[in-house]
Amino acid sequence: MGVELFLDLLSQPCRALFMFAKKNNIPFEFKHVELLKGQHLSEEFGKVNVLRKVPALKDGAFTLAESIAILLYLSRKFNTPDHWYPSDLQKRARVDEYLSWQHTAIREKGSKIFLTKILVPLVTRQPCSPEKLEEAVKELNSTLKQFEEKFLQDKPFIVGSEISLADLVALVELMQPVGSGCDIFEDKPKLREWRCRVEEAVGKELFQQAHEMILNVKNLSTAQLPPELREHLKQFLKC
Repeated sequence: MGVELFLDLLSQPCRALFMFAKKNNIPFEFKHVELLKGQHLSEEFGKVNVLRKVPALKDGAFTLAESIAILLYLSRKFNTPDHWYPSDLQKRARVDEYLSWQHTAIREKGSKIFLTKILVPLVTRQPCSPEKLEEAVKELNSTLKQFEEKFLQDKPFIVGSEISLADLVALVELMQPVGSGCDIFEDKPKLREWRCRVEEAVGKELFQQAHEMILNVKNLSTAQLPPELREHLKQFLKC
């Protein structure tokens, strides 16, 4: 039995894994775990990932959680091109540096916009708070300034002249607020040009395929949330 990837393309880490596997012709079976139906909370999925989060990987009897660990596992198992996770010690350290930083930086701030503008109103059936949204956008813009100055600088990509796992993960995370209706690239030419380069390197058709769901996320309705999942989200979001 080959590699099985348990994914929902509504999730940023799942999209990164999906594109990485597709781009590198890694054979895998797509196991759709629908977050909006609460399938990640099921007993069946808990046998694959006791943390009950997507993504998850199953390779024979071996299971693995956490997207970064899965990306690195796939890159090593399938010996993907060196630019994704360079063998050069210092280049690899730069990828590791970004992947370590992003959890509480770009991913957290971008997700906050998604939660504020899309998920909380969906759960509570109350309109988005303009004040909270403005605060979330301000926090992300501050983080993006750090991203440009520290990680991107004046290079085409984070590690120089070629795309790496760091670029893929970074852009996927930034598409979450874009899907929420916030054009965070509008007044940032350097960031906008970098986005175009990453999309070209991945392949625009594949990039669009992976992001179709998130770019239409504004069309989600309360009816698509099962009552038990809505209650679970209320507790999670404390709203």
